[in-house]
Amino acid sequence: MKGKLESSERQRLIEEGKNLKEGLLSLEEDLLKLTDELQQEAQCIPNMTHPDVPIGGEDFSTIRKMVGTPHEFSFPVKDHLQLGKELDLFDFDAASEVSGSKFYYLKNEAVMLEMGLINWTLLEVMKRGFTPLTTPEIVRSSIVEKCGFQPRGANTQVYSIEDSDQCLIGTAEIPVGGIHMDSIIAASLLPLKYVAVSHCFRTEAGAAGTASRGLYRVHQFSKVEMFILCRPEESDFYHEELIRIEEDLFSSLGLHYKTLDMASGDLGAPAYRKFDIEAWMPGLARFGEISSASNCTDYQSRRLGIRFRSSEPALTNPKKGKSNLAPPQFVHTLNATACAVPRMIVCILENNQQEDGSVIIPEPLRPFMGGLEFIHPKPR
Repeated sequence: MKGKLESSERQRLIEEGKNLKEGLLSLEEDLLKLTDELQQEAQCIPNMTHPDVPIGGEDFSTIRKMVGTPHEFSFPVKDHLQLGKELDLFDFDAASEVSGSKFYYLKNEAVMLEMGLINWTLLEVMKRGFTPLTTPEIVRSSIVEKCGFQPRGANTQVYSIEDSDQCLIGTAEIPVGGIHMDSIIAASLLPLKYVAVSHCFRTEAGAAGTASRGLYRVHQFSKVEMFILCRPEESDFYHEELIRIEEDLFSSLGLHYKTLDMASGDLGAPAYRKFDIEAWMPGLARFGEISSASNCTDYQSRRLGIRFRSSEPALTNPKKGKSNLAPPQFVHTLNATACAVPRMIVCILENNQQEDGSVIIPEPLRPFMGGLEFIHPKPR
């Protein structure tokens, strides 16, 4: 076009350029559509499973550890709903009118108990070298998907914001996972350990019945979450560290619990292996899940683009002009619940209830609750 051309030839080339431009736009639209379809199909593929994971549904999960025994009571046991009503600790009726079912107000000592649990857990985990975070509680849908969750599928647990590409988080694992998205981390900085405090929001689609009543299954709750990014060869080691921290925390509160190696049918899409902890809840007369710890290997980091580069030179001779650094690798990510507040409140109230209707505050929490030792019934 810059050279000397006949007018007719120049016009022909102009028309050809317009056609190429329009064709390119059409191809780009097709590419975006196909990429989206491919992404949707790829999201249906879960992570691999650890060779030692029990095969089958939830009933095939195996017990790794049993700690303590159920507390014996010499009086009729109350559940946390009855205790909460008599001690004036929460209000489900008013919350139902204001927000809908499965919402609640915490009141009086229950508020102090929530804050005490968060602050105690946070400091205990920080002692083990974790960096504290508070996180955004609204994230882009694409981040939720890259972490292995389905924000808009059938029976999703995710609250999506209408007319936007954003969602409310169901766990701090999602925004913490995104903090190093599309980056290459120096190997010398690994492992990166975070402990995050956030509110969590879950639709709890399909959840109903007496087993999920009260504080056990709610739409909004506070949680302290641990998250680790590490070298691939170290993820099994840090998975054991996470479950050990959880067990230490729950033992400190005097809970009777069991640690389970979850069966393949109960693993979420990102989990290579998952350990759950279930604590005895005497008022509900059953064990209830209070925590889980998952090794997601590179399932999330591949989607999020989180890699690390070793400072060691590559083994092969680089081509001329190329760096001799080893190529970057994907990190492994792990997550674990340090404290899901509502279920911990259930455990503390039901396991520490006294015959006179009071509840003993576990000793580790007392300095974080102004020295409070008991929650007593209120005078009527």
